[in-house]
Amino acid sequence: EYKESRLHQMKDLIDSTAGTLALTLAGVTAVGILAAPVLVAIFAPGFIADTSRMELSTQMLRITFPYILFISLTAFASGILNAYGRFAIPALTPALLNLSLIAAALWLAPYMQTPITALAWGVLIAGVLQLTLQAAALVRLDLLPKPKLGFRHDGVRRIMRLMSPAAFGASIVQVNLLIDTVIASFLTAGSISWLYISDRFVELPVGLFGVALATVILPRLSRQYVAGNADRFCAVLSWGTSIGWLLALPCVVGLILLSEPILVSLVQYREFTSEDTAMAALSLVAYAAGVPAFILIKILSTGFFSRQNMVTPVRIAVFAMFVNVALNLGFVFLWLQLEWPGAHAGLALATSLSAWFNCIRLYQALSREGCRVTLIPKLMLRTVAVTVVMGFLLLWLLPETAVWSGYAPGRRLLLLGGFVGLGVAIYVSLLWLAGFRRHSLAAPISGT
Repeated sequence: EYKESRLHQMKDLIDSTAGTLALTLAGVTAVGILAAPVLVAIFAPGFIADTSRMELSTQMLRITFPYILFISLTAFASGILNAYGRFAIPALTPALLNLSLIAAALWLAPYMQTPITALAWGVLIAGVLQLTLQAAALVRLDLLPKPKLGFRHDGVRRIMRLMSPAAFGASIVQVNLLIDTVIASFLTAGSISWLYISDRFVELPVGLFGVALATVILPRLSRQYVAGNADRFCAVLSWGTSIGWLLALPCVVGLILLSEPILVSLVQYREFTSEDTAMAALSLVAYAAGVPAFILIKILSTGFFSRQNMVTPVRIAVFAMFVNVALNLGFVFLWLQLEWPGAHAGLALATSLSAWFNCIRLYQALSREGCRVTLIPKLMLRTVAVTVVMGFLLLWLLPETAVWSGYAPGRRLLLLGGFVGLGVAIYVSLLWLAGFRRHSLAAPISGT
């Protein structure tokens, strides 16, 4: 009877939260669609003088804005699944956005009057697919919400109190992107698209590894904190950081070396020319430099979230935002003064450097609070050495970009998949030869 009562309370909380969240998001979405021209004028003021770019941007914003509704409900569903120990589907769900964008570029764009709008539809389709996948998982657990309003529900109010600082912190990332967009709108036509496309490819490893690791260690950290076991708490966080480093470093090398092959194989069709590929590759390389920081930020932040300390990571993120703005202006000015090609790459580099600033500050804050996060020394050194060797081998085997561009689309995709698989195989094999074994990573969190 007690269990049934608790289950009823939990379902009531889920239903109330789902209804309240859905209604709020629906209102935000409706306002965003109606105010699309105003939003474009605010966040891309460089488009105002160009009527065609302004109209196209407004149209694409109206198509993509409902994604806010779908992805937010997807995140809510992921939270429920994570609470029940279901991590696989929430971890894989972000990849649907990248896959949807790639599919839209390859197969939908040829049928669109304005091919670039296919990417906007790809975003919207991804939102529907992501929510559908999560909903199917909830159905299997008999936890699919039956939405109802619950603005006065005590549980909903508590969630809103805890969520507000975290939401503000997450919004800072979007503010950084908006600032990049504002500045990019004054640069060469295409700068915003180059930044967006390159950012999508960087978000793939961050979503797969950073978010997944943070999701897995968060409940473990919470249990250790409640139990008052500070040593185990730091051990779990150090383990997550070490795994993040292990996964992030080869991603950096892979994205840098395969930047142009990735873009040629997945994006360079019809309106997206070889010049666009070269420009997007510059920002992709600059973003790739920040991949370890992007992943480690997700992991280190859980050290605060598990203790319901939302203020510290938000405060650090605000400082990082100001660093990003200063670097944005400085790098763009430098690029323009020196007449270097691709000033938009300066914006991507600023984002990466500000992420490293954020990462270092999170580490320092944890140390001040008595939790010293340490990487496994042997693992760190082996990872660096193995990644360098992997990079040289791939560089030696990769054909020139001009040669790659001459291949048929199907061959490009097969080659790209082959080189990605080869890179993974080389990395794993070299780690094994260097003495790496899986049990060496399991020890720090055994028993948690």
